[in-house]
Formats: sequence, C-alpha cells, structure tokens
Amino acid sequence: MCLQETKCVDEAFPRAEIEDLGYNVAVHGQKGFNGVAILAKRPFEAQRGLPGDPDDPQARYIEAVIPAARGVLRLACIYLPNGNPAPGEKYAYKLAFMDRLIRHARGLLAYEEPLALAGDFNVIPEPRDAARPEDWTKDALFLPETRAKFRELLSLGFADALRATSDGKGLYTFWDYQAGAWQRNAGIRIDHFLLSPQAADTLETAVVDKDMRGREKASDHVPVRVTLRDA
Repeated sequence: MCLQETKCVDEAFPRAEIEDLGYNVAVHGQKGFNGVAILAKRPFEAQRGLPGDPDDPQARYIEAVIPAARGVLRLACIYLPNGNPAPGEKYAYKLAFMDRLIRHARGLLAYEEPLALAGDFNVIPEPRDAARPEDWTKDALFLPETRAKFRELLSLGFADALRATSDGKGLYTFWDYQAGAWQRNAGIRIDHFLLSPQAADTLETAVVDKDMRGREKASDHVPVRVTLRDA
C-alpha cells in the first residue's frame, strides 16, 4: 500500500497500530505537508527521498525493495508537486522534480526487474482523463509541458496499468470538494500506477475504487488497486 500526503513527521505516524495489523512500515514525512509511506506484509528495505537534489526538503518520494515470489518488486511511492500557480516557482519545481524522476526511473529500469511507480502524480495525461478538460487548460496539472514530461516518463518503457486494462471513459481518481464535483462526477485522473515491462508482464487487474469517494469524510482521492501475478 502506497500512501501520500501523510502530513506528519515520522515519529507521529501511527506505526504501531499499522504494524499490529501485520504490516511492515516505511515512512518519509515532514510536519504539516507532503509525506509518503509504504506498507507491506513482507519485510523490506526502503530509500527515502528522490535522488538528484540533496537540498530538497520536501518529503515526496520513498522507494522499497519488497521480496516477491520470484525475486523482488521495486515499488516507488510518489507525491508529485501540484505546481500551481503556473507559471511561477512552484511550477518550475514541479517540472524539475519530474526531470529528476525521469532520470532516476531510467536508472531503475536498468535493473530489469519488476518496478512500479505509484501515487499522486498531479498530472492529467489526456483530455479523456478529465470530465471537463476545458476547465483545466490553464492548470499546472494539464499544461502541455506537464503532459509532455509525463509522456517522456512513459516513453522510457512504462505501462499505465489502468489504461492497459481499460480504455473506457469516466475513469477518474479525484473529485474536488468544491462545486459539487463528486455529485456531478466532475472528476479527473491524476493517481497513476506505472509498470516496468517486467511488472507489466504480470499485470492481472487494475481498478479504481470509486465507491470510497462517497463515504463520510472521504478523501478527495480514491485508491487505484493493482494486482500483479506472483508479486
């Protein structure tokens, strides 16, 4: 399980409660902002922080090597910057973060092992990934530069797990709290699960758990659930 926006320092994360449920835990947090975590039933090793900028204080990336039935699964949990307002410093940071992610992912692919990049990418890849794409044309999530960087990442050899299993419309993972977006189904798809060729070969299912959004006090995001064979 990959979590984003934990918004707490590592010491405040409810590690003991989660471990009592049978999970191993790795967290990379900061006070009040960002924060990522990986939970797994099998013990694993973790690396905190996206390489490429040792001065970056934002907790947005954690990577684990998890034992699998056949070798390992390398799993990265990502909370990519929002980037608004654009243009501006926040958008420049978003693009720079994506460049770092592309460079790091290229290196990971060289291991030729099952690899998954999962999380909140804050990227609407295509017009069909928004109920009303015209509302997002000036937003950092949908600007041409953002989408081009995402395509560059995919072109390294990754498969979009959800699109690999469904070509349907209306596949959204986020509905804003404002303006009745959930009630109008005015969603967008910004949470992604990208698979290396070795992981894509084992892909069985990828689904959006849409019903979670209708729960009381629900997150504005819903989970994307992916099943890999023998992983």
